[in-house]
Amino acid sequence: MSFSGKYQLESQENFEPFMKAIGIPDELIQKGKDIKSISEIEENGDDFKVTITTGSKVIVNTFTVGKEAELETLTGEKAKGVVHRDGNKLKVSLKGIESVTELVDGNTIANTMTLGNIVYKRISKRV
Repeated sequence: MSFSGKYQLESQENFEPFMKAIGIPDELIQKGKDIKSISEIEENGDDFKVTITTGSKVIVNTFTVGKEAELETLTGEKAKGVVHRDGNKLKVSLKGIESVTELVDGNTIANTMTLGNIVYKRISKRV
C-alpha cells in the first residue's frame, strides 16, 4: 500500500501537553489546536517527500528510507535522523521524540509521537 496522497487532520489527542513539552509557546498552541493541517505525501520507491501545511506554516521533509536525512521538527529545528520502514509504518527518532506514521487503511494515516510519557496521536483522512 502506498502512502502517496493528501490527508487532512481529523482528530488528535494530547496536542497541548505535547506541544508544551517540546517548547511551543502557549499562544501558538492556542492558535494551532483547531487548525486542520494538511499532509501531502509523495512516495517513489524508498524516496519520500512529505509536506505538512498548518495554517501559514509549511514543513517540507524529503528522505530516503534507511538513509540519514536532515529533517525539520515541529519546532522548526533541523535534526538528522534515519527513517525506517516496517511494513505499513514509517518510524524515526528525532531529538528524543519517537515518531511512527502508520497507513491504517487506504484512506487513513495515524501518526503517533512519543516524548517521555506523553503520547500525541493524530488521525488524518485522505481528501
